[in-house]
Amino acid sequence: MNVQEVIDAILSDSCGDMRLEKTGDQLICGKPNTEVQGISTTFMATIDVIKRAIEDGVNMIITHEPTFYTGRDELDWLEDDPLYLAKKKLIEENNIAIWRYHDYMHMAKTDRIYDGLLKEIGWEHNLQEENQPFIYKINEVTLAELSRFFKQKLSMDVIQIVGNPEMKCSKVGVLVGGGSLGLGREQMPMELMRNHNLDVMVCGEITEWTLCAYVNDATMLGMDKGMIVIGHERSEESGMKYMAEWLKPLVKNIPVTFIDAKEPFLYL
Repeated sequence: MNVQEVIDAILSDSCGDMRLEKTGDQLICGKPNTEVQGISTTFMATIDVIKRAIEDGVNMIITHEPTFYTGRDELDWLEDDPLYLAKKKLIEENNIAIWRYHDYMHMAKTDRIYDGLLKEIGWEHNLQEENQPFIYKINEVTLAELSRFFKQKLSMDVIQIVGNPEMKCSKVGVLVGGGSLGLGREQMPMELMRNHNLDVMVCGEITEWTLCAYVNDATMLGMDKGMIVIGHERSEESGMKYMAEWLKPLVKNIPVTFIDAKEPFLYL
């Protein structure tokens, strides 16, 4: 199979014949007619991920997030940038094709990023409302215990919380990636928490004056509300890990592996 055939197989499996007029899901580097020798899935095609793919003999990387630092991988501002030129050289010298799989992944029959996260934490059967991928029911634990659960399951060194660590929680909202910013509507996370009487919201990205402030003020008034921040990368990487499993039968005998992009942060 060539690069385009792999892309077409994934799109058809995700969304049938539906295609978006505008999308960031583009072939960012490489040629569509290149024969694929190996595929790696990852959250982001960082330099370390690209080097690992080269070591593994992979010539196609499927990344969930952009390769060149803006949402649509715009290049006009990067033409003379030394970092861009060095990364581009590394990719081209090793004949790597990089394809972004984001919009169609979230729009599949079930959101495949959520599918991977739920598989990783063992919550596949905790969904409270059908067709509502944000709300989960768990056995009652404290906010501190739930935080340690996510820290362990997602291999995190540090985790941020807002709220009383000893508060009890059993009804949990999950907004992965940038979804916790509201998907274009800042009020959305707070409304979701209020309308469904959630105890705690597990978030990817945050803005400190929205949900963070809402939960913090609630805590100051003695209301049992909590927030766990796992970050964009940790909240979505598991979806790309899971992708390596369901992709294999679609691409026949092409080897498929997962490369963890890892958190970008160091904690001092």
